[in-house]
Amino acid sequence: MPETVLITTHDLEPAVRLKEAFHREGFRVELLTSTERIADVTEPALLVITGGLDEKRARRLIREAAELDRLPVIGLTEPTESSGTRVGVSETFAKPIDVDEVVLVGRRLVERRRLQRITGILGETAAIQEALERVVQIAPVHSTVLVTGESGTGKELIARGIHALSPRRHRPFIAANVAALPETLLESELFGHEKGAFTGAIAQRKGLFELAHRGTLFLDEIGEMPLSTQTKLLRVLEEREFIRVGGEEPIQVDVRVIAATNQDLRHLVELGQFRRDLYYRLNVLRIELPPLRERREDIPLLIEAFIREIAREHDLPIVQVSPEALATLMEYDWPGNIRELRNLVESMTVLSTGRTIQPDDIPPEVRLGAGSGSRSRLPAPIPRAHSPSGAAPAPELEFIFRTLLQLRMDVEDLRREFDEYRRSHPELPVVGRSAYPYPLVSAGAVAQPTGIEVARITGVPETVEEDDEGDDEGVVVFRPGMTMSDLEREAIIAALREVGGNRRKAAEMLGIGERTLYRKLKEYAIPV
Repeated sequence: MPETVLITTHDLEPAVRLKEAFHREGFRVELLTSTERIADVTEPALLVITGGLDEKRARRLIREAAELDRLPVIGLTEPTESSGTRVGVSETFAKPIDVDEVVLVGRRLVERRRLQRITGILGETAAIQEALERVVQIAPVHSTVLVTGESGTGKELIARGIHALSPRRHRPFIAANVAALPETLLESELFGHEKGAFTGAIAQRKGLFELAHRGTLFLDEIGEMPLSTQTKLLRVLEEREFIRVGGEEPIQVDVRVIAATNQDLRHLVELGQFRRDLYYRLNVLRIELPPLRERREDIPLLIEAFIREIAREHDLPIVQVSPEALATLMEYDWPGNIRELRNLVESMTVLSTGRTIQPDDIPPEVRLGAGSGSRSRLPAPIPRAHSPSGAAPAPELEFIFRTLLQLRMDVEDLRREFDEYRRSHPELPVVGRSAYPYPLVSAGAVAQPTGIEVARITGVPETVEEDDEGDDEGVVVFRPGMTMSDLEREAIIAALREVGGNRRKAAEMLGIGERTLYRKLKEYAIPV
């Protein structure tokens, strides 16, 4: 059904010309007489006041338009009137008018309002209006779009608006948060998998790209995507085909990708954490959403819209915001942006004890943070560690990481070797119980059927049962407070005792060289 444009009969000459022009553009047009009201027309999309903006009748219509979900208004001013902006009037044109120009602006206002109703993004500031204009320009084409902005600024709403105004609007729109998907499952989620491709793949499964065929796929937090998956995504964007995990045949797909991030992808490219070619492939068309602190003039409009929405959703009466409370809310920096504002408005609307929200109804962290540099108290972001070239972590951090990883692998190997040795030697004594998961064994113990066979772990020494024949002489007992050096010293002493002080045999039993053993004897002051 075509959109309805209302044109007042203040001045019949431009009203008739505008009616014909809007008709040619596919709009439904109704003339509004002096006795009629806007509410008498079903869902109007635009109001054109043809004259007398300073008259009482025009001011009444402007108020009615504001109450009707802020219906956009175009005003035609007389040569004797001021052509400046007026509260509640979207655009003004001085007479004589260019009809085509008025119709062009009117179409843009209608599209903008329709987009705002579809996406839920409201605002009259230049920054947000520019973003909405970009949505209208971008929607008809099929190019990839990159939406940037802080968390909570409405990036997914922008993506839904692009889809709703595009030729793909009757096809699927699928949204996926890359950061919420485990790295091990991300490829399967995006491209699907064949039956038996991995453990648990009991049936063939379509990925998000297949499900969004001929539609739109929104990839949020694209900066968190692993490099390996970035490579596969780049191929899909360039070749329009992919292969399921475990599959062999390429699958053709027609999907428009809209990516979003709250990070600086160019910085990630310099750090080597995001592919440069993928960045340029995603950044064909770009929309940057401003944070709420840079569009404070929109806060009253957003609060009013949120109150109406929440009251309708929860069947609550409409509340008002006092000027003092509104001033406090406008001074706050809103680090969580629109998402934080809406949650706060919902809380105040539900918990309000009266019909007007006062400053005392605002949470202390917002009330006290307003106007006091609240953002300066937020923790400063710590950049990811990287080498001067940006290609890898710092050498010191990489060394520590590799050392810890190797130590964990060594402990796992020792545990498996010990379990295997225990199964093949059931005659070994049972040691004390412990919650420590990995029994400690010396290298010599696994290789030799005699000698130091096991290190007993115990948190309560009294529970260790020792037999009367002293079978525990070859057992190293760990007790709380002992260090690895203490355990090593005890193991050397036990080995020397086992071989009667023969250093060569003790070194072989411990799996170390004789020179190393001599150094350890001196280091730990072990008498021989």
